[in-house]
Amino acid sequence: MSTETKMDISTNVDISGQGSSIDRREAIRRVSLLLGGIALAGSGGFVAACERAQQRAATTTSVGTFTARDVAFLDEVADTILPETKTPGAKAAHVGAFMALMVTDTYKPGDHDAFRAGMLTLDEAAFMAATPAQRLARLEQLDSEQKAYTDKKKPDDPPHFFRQMKELALLGYFTSEIGCTQAMRYRETPGRFDPCVPYTPGETTWAGHA
Repeated sequence: MSTETKMDISTNVDISGQGSSIDRREAIRRVSLLLGGIALAGSGGFVAACERAQQRAATTTSVGTFTARDVAFLDEVADTILPETKTPGAKAAHVGAFMALMVTDTYKPGDHDAFRAGMLTLDEAAFMAATPAQRLARLEQLDSEQKAYTDKKKPDDPPHFFRQMKELALLGYFTSEIGCTQAMRYRETPGRFDPCVPYTPGETTWAGHA
């Protein structure tokens, strides 16, 4: 990633465009393509739901069948993927609430069930009681499993739950105010059109105007 590196399980995804400005629709399209288009492929309704979710996430404690405890659980999962470093992590961006909202508003019943079953699997493995290092090790193991599963997945098979979680964590973070203005650089538009801008490896990318 051209943005600040967070964790190994997130660095194989680049939604930055190597320094060029992209909007939320383009960010969604790139995450969808790079992660295989399983959970993020969809119509304009998905984009609208994404925008609603970001607006509501900061004040949400429970979402549909997701309790406040569920949202807190998802915050911890997302924060393991994107922890606080020089910039705030996923928990500070309320990514857990975003994930719950997106599952509630956009997932088909089968995908919704796969996501909830995955939460139960992690909960039964005592994810919340684990140390940060143990949490990371568990998610790295799940990331390897989801990659192998996805490579062999048939069209009608449900998505792997950790792929869903990883997609939503990345999407929620990099379309949040914190992700856009602190993990990336943000300039309010409209402004002049720059089709190609210099990029120095290691610097933060520009956030697209929402």
